[in-house]
Amino acid sequence: MDISLKWLNQYLAPGNVTPDEADRLLTQAGFPIEERRTLPSGDVVLDVEVTSNRGDCLSHIGCAREIAAMHGATHPRTLVLPEPSDGSLGQPIDQCLALENRQPDVCPLFTAHVIRGCRVGPSPAWLVEALEAVGQRSINNVVDVTNFITFEYGNPCHVFDLEKLEGARLIIRYAYEGETLTTLDGKPRTLKCTDLVVADATRATSLAGVIGGQDSEVDASTVDVVFEMATWAPITIRAAARRLGIRTDAGYRFERGVHPGTIAQAARRAVALLCELTGGQRCKGFLAEGAPIPEPVRVRLRPSRVEHIIGRRVSVSDALATLRALDIDVRQSDEDELDCEIPPYRLDLTREIDLIEEIARAHGLDLVATADRLSMRPRALQTSERAMRQVGSALTGLGFFETVTFTFCTPAQAAHFLSAGREPVNVDDERRKAEPTLRPSVLTGLLQCRRANRDAGVTRPGGVRLYEVANCFAQDAARNSIERRTLAMLLDVPGSSARRSIDDLQSGVRLMRGAIDTLCADMFGHAATVSVRSMPPGIPAWDDQAHAQVSVCTAAGSQIELGRFGLLSREVLAAFGLDAPVVAAELDADALISAYPPRALAHVLPQFPGIERDLSLIVPEMVPWNDVKSSLNQLGLEYHAGTRFVSTFRGRQIGHGRKSVTVRMLFRAPDRTLRHEEVDPQVQRATEAMRSRFGAEIRA
Repeated sequence: MDISLKWLNQYLAPGNVTPDEADRLLTQAGFPIEERRTLPSGDVVLDVEVTSNRGDCLSHIGCAREIAAMHGATHPRTLVLPEPSDGSLGQPIDQCLALENRQPDVCPLFTAHVIRGCRVGPSPAWLVEALEAVGQRSINNVVDVTNFITFEYGNPCHVFDLEKLEGARLIIRYAYEGETLTTLDGKPRTLKCTDLVVADATRATSLAGVIGGQDSEVDASTVDVVFEMATWAPITIRAAARRLGIRTDAGYRFERGVHPGTIAQAARRAVALLCELTGGQRCKGFLAEGAPIPEPVRVRLRPSRVEHIIGRRVSVSDALATLRALDIDVRQSDEDELDCEIPPYRLDLTREIDLIEEIARAHGLDLVATADRLSMRPRALQTSERAMRQVGSALTGLGFFETVTFTFCTPAQAAHFLSAGREPVNVDDERRKAEPTLRPSVLTGLLQCRRANRDAGVTRPGGVRLYEVANCFAQDAARNSIERRTLAMLLDVPGSSARRSIDDLQSGVRLMRGAIDTLCADMFGHAATVSVRSMPPGIPAWDDQAHAQVSVCTAAGSQIELGRFGLLSREVLAAFGLDAPVVAAELDADALISAYPPRALAHVLPQFPGIERDLSLIVPEMVPWNDVKSSLNQLGLEYHAGTRFVSTFRGRQIGHGRKSVTVRMLFRAPDRTLRHEEVDPQVQRATEAMRSRFGAEIRA
C-alpha cells in the first residue's frame, strides 16, 4: 500500500517523521518498505508491505498508530486523530430516506447519512494532492472524500445521488438471478443470486462492498447526497469480486475484515468533510440497520508469561505502556494478570500469545533472545504415518507406483463416479474453465495418469499399476459437503490384445483381490478375514457384471465395510480415452490406517496331525465362493478346523453355466490323532449339505 509521508505526518505530534525514520519504524513494526518514491511536490511515497491479517494498517491512521507505538523511538510521537465538527442540522433523515437491511448475517452494519444542498465540483488542491500521492485520480469533491476516507481510516464508503434512488430507499439484499448492473467502470454485469447488492425500490444500484453503480453515481447535477458506510462478510465480498473479476480498494479492505465498531468515527469525519467541501447541510440523525455491534474482545495477559515466551524481562509498567500505545485498554486485575480490551479494528488479536507478540514487536523482535543450541528429543513416527508407510511398502512390493494427481476433473468425467443422491461440487472460477469439478473419486486422476503413460509408450511387465491416497468430494441434495479419504488402486488386466479373454479378466480381478488381501493382513493382522460380496455397483463407472463390495472381519469379530473393487465399465474407459480393460479398487483409507498396527496373536501349535479332504463341487456359475465357504463353516462339523479354496475349473465336460470349485477341508482333534473313519461321516454330511443348498454335483 502507498503511504504519503506528508499525509502520514498529519496524524503524529510532532509531525516531522523523516523518510528514513518512517522506513525504520514501520519495518520494526513488521511492515517493511518495498519502495520509496519522491514526488515533484517534494512529498515522499512509501510502498508499505501490509500482511493479510492487518487490514487496519491499510490506512494512514493505521500506519501512524504503529509508528507512535514503537518502543525506543529516537523522537517519541503521539497519535493525533482528526476532530470533525458536527455542523448545522437540517430535516430529520427519515423524512427523505428509508433503509432496509434484509441480510444482517452478511451485512452486520449499514449506515446512511444524507447531505442536502451540495455543490458538486472540483476538489481543493490539498485533497487532490493527497489522493494523487497514493495513485488516485480526482473526480469531484464528493467522490474524492470517499476515497480520502478509505485511505485515511481504512473504512471504504460510497455515495449515491438521492434523486436517482427510486422510492428514496436503500435495500440490502441478494441480487435476483440474471439481474443486471452497470458498474462505475461502464461495464454491464450480469449478477447471480449469490451476489450481495445495495438496491433502491426497483433495481440494484451497487455491488455491495466492491463497486458502485452508474445509474446512481454522483455527478455535477447532484444536489442531495446519500453517504453510506457499512461492513460486509469478507467471504461474500471476495466471492463476488473474484467471480466478476473486479479489483477495488474497497473490496481489498472488506476481504480482510472491517469491524462495525469502527464505522461511527470514520463516518462522522466523512460527513463533516462533505459538508465543508460542498456547502451542504446534513440531515438530522442517521440510519443504521444490521446486527448488534459485538462486545469488545477481552484477553487475559500474564506478565510472567511474557517473559517466559520472549526470554527477556519486561516490567509490568512497560507492558502497560506498550499496550496502551497500541490503543489497547489495559487494567491490572492481579499482580500477574492484566485484563486487556482489544480495540475493534484489531481483528487479529484474540489470544494471550497475540498480545505477547505485540509487546515483542513494539520492543523489536531482534531483542528476543535466541539460544545457541536448541534441545530436541527425537520421537517415533505417529501411528498414522507408520501406517501410510506400510501401505506404500506393501503396494510398492506388489508393483504399484504411487501417484499424485489433480483434484479437479471435467463434469462429464465426474458424472461417471456419482451415485444416486450425490451431486458434483463445482467451483465458479475463471481459472478452472475446463475442469471446474472437484473429483468425486480418486480414480479420475489415476485414469488420466494411465492414459498419459499409454500415450508416452510406457510399458511394464504384468502391466501398469498405480495407487494414490487422497480426498474425494461430493454433496447431497441439500448441499451438505461429503468428503472422504480414499485409497484408490488401478491395474491393467493381463494380456496383449485390446479385447481380453475371460481368463485374462479373471486373472486381473484375482490380482487386485490379492493386493487387497495383502493390505488387510498388514493393517488388520493375519487373523482378520476379507469378505467379498458380488453386487450391483449403483455407479456408472463400474461394470455391472464384475463389481464387489469388500469388508473385513477383524480378530475381535467386528465387521468393517472397506470399499469396492472390480472392472471399470467400457463407457468410463472410453470417456478417459483407454481401450484396454483395467481393474480398480476404492478403499476407505481412514479405516485401513486406524486399524494399524495389527495385534499380534500367538497360538499354541497343533500337537497332532490333521486330515485334509478335497471336495470338487460342480455348482452354477453364479454361486460365489463366500457362500460355499460360509455354508460349510456353519454346519458345525465335528473336528472341522477350517476350509480353504483350492481352484476353479470350467470346461465343456462341466457344462455351460457351471463350474467346478475344489474345496479343501481340514479336520483335527486337539488331544489325539484322528482316524479316517471318524472324518468320513463329516465329509458325507458336508457333501449332502452342498447338494441340498446349491444343487452341487461331486466331481470324481
